[in-house]
Amino acid sequence: MSTLNKVMLIGNLGDDVKMHYFEGGNCVGRFPIATSESYTSKQTGERITNTEWHNIVVRNKAAEICEKYLKKGDKIYVEGRIKSRQWQGEDGNTRYSTEIQVQDFTFLSPKSEGVNQAPETNQQAQTPPQAASNDNDDLPF
Repeated sequence: MSTLNKVMLIGNLGDDVKMHYFEGGNCVGRFPIATSESYTSKQTGERITNTEWHNIVVRNKAAEICEKYLKKGDKIYVEGRIKSRQWQGEDGNTRYSTEIQVQDFTFLSPKSEGVNQAPETNQQAQTPPQAASNDNDDLPF
């Protein structure tokens, strides 16, 4: 029987990307993103919003790109897998963490003019076809 561990999220960064560099040139970038859902309570008619926070982990070149182009509040699409970790804290207690190990991402926040645009990171995305040029005035009307 096959298994699948795949996550797709669209959310907003809760903080800037925090980088950690290792010997040998590898690096890891970490940042939280928030996803929200809103609905209207049938009992009170009140608008209710539930927010989930996700710990995002990107590695090496992808981490450097995220650090360069992302800031707190930006919207991003991430695709990856769930990874759980456990470790001993300084106080001796066992700590647990669930992270999203990113395999692909796309920046969704528009950048202001004059700022370099981030490179397209979604390898499956294609540019839309260009509109045909209407330079010829061969039309009869």
